[in-house]
Amino acid sequence: MTIEHRRPLLPPDTAVAGPAATTPLLRNQDFQSLWSSRFLAGLGKESGEVAYPLLMLTLAGSAAEAGLVGAAQVATTMVAAVVGGSLADRVNRRAVLLVCDLGRLLLLLAFAGTLLSGHATAPTVIGTAVVSSAFMGVSNPVAMAAIKQLVPPAQMAEAAAQNQIRFFTTTALGAPLAGFLFSLGRAYPFLAEALLYLVSGALILRIRRPMQARHEGTERMGPRGAVLGFVLLARHPILRPMLAWIVCFNLAFTQTGAFLALIATADDRGASHLVVGLTVSLAGTGGLLGALAAGVVVRQVRPSTIFLCTAWAAPVCALALLVAPGVLPLGLIVGCVFAAVPCVNAVFYSYVATSVPDRYQGRALGAVTFMSLLSQPIGILMVGLLFDLAGPTLVFLMMAVVSALAALFTLGPTMRDLPRPEDVARW
Repeated sequence: MTIEHRRPLLPPDTAVAGPAATTPLLRNQDFQSLWSSRFLAGLGKESGEVAYPLLMLTLAGSAAEAGLVGAAQVATTMVAAVVGGSLADRVNRRAVLLVCDLGRLLLLLAFAGTLLSGHATAPTVIGTAVVSSAFMGVSNPVAMAAIKQLVPPAQMAEAAAQNQIRFFTTTALGAPLAGFLFSLGRAYPFLAEALLYLVSGALILRIRRPMQARHEGTERMGPRGAVLGFVLLARHPILRPMLAWIVCFNLAFTQTGAFLALIATADDRGASHLVVGLTVSLAGTGGLLGALAAGVVVRQVRPSTIFLCTAWAAPVCALALLVAPGVLPLGLIVGCVFAAVPCVNAVFYSYVATSVPDRYQGRALGAVTFMSLLSQPIGILMVGLLFDLAGPTLVFLMMAVVSALAALFTLGPTMRDLPRPEDVARW
């Protein structure tokens, strides 16, 4: 790729933000306050994703209605992320984050009161889950857009890697936390979640640096502005092929779909509940280990190598699932794929932060969230339907074929010669 092709698609910001690159990221108090705030909010969200279905099973005794809660949450998050992206570029980001945390705090306190009084119903549970997901969907792109102002370009990949640790850690801790609290009483998971949002909001108030650059002029809110994020991704020479691969990869290896394939296969092979749990845990641990190593990997390994290795390892691992004996090896193989995902995510979000001007950060991130979630329900549905049709063989074959087709996006000249994220900042 020539230098001429690496010019920014949009005009540069009117202000240059971020602390001096000489300050270690761990001593960047503003970024660490934001990270800690989002960690607590994420932990609340992950625990809620377990607590809501448990509550629905208790109230309605229906797995279908429990599944409806999850589907409603995903759909709400997709739409809310686009709205949040637009707000992030036009409204004070600190204020939006505080409103979202305060809104969830009040919502969950009221919901816990309903549970304690014994008046909770299935529609009440679904409504609470949807509104809470809306707040989370709005706040996610806002918080991610603020990172550009708190971290210098040279440390953006390291910051993105630290965010991956946050994501996989909250995923690992949220489920057991919700299960333990739910065993104490129906309202306890939601009271604890409300407390997490209270502390999260307090941490946002500790951030001293402005969370967005000053922009000249104003833009009106509206559908056209929200669509700009999708247009930007479609025109961006680096983000476009990356996102195309991510969307297709999620068809084959979305976390929920892969876990469903492992659980169904283990059950089909007569594994005990303990072995099923260990198999899924092995797969999830791979993602956490990858997140812990992502900071070193993104500093030492070329971005092109990270993407190429991850893209082509996925179909190879899917084929290995076809011949793997027993059950536990299946978790190890999927864990190998998940271990590479945090490194890819860290590099991708670094490119978004460094190559997209601050005034468009929110809308770009909102569009990324929407596109990333779009294919996941389809992938989950494919796993379930194919397994019912022909068992695990067809499921693993589908994963291999789809991930191999997705990997073709990495063979273009752009993906084979990616610059480092900090170099993109100087385009």
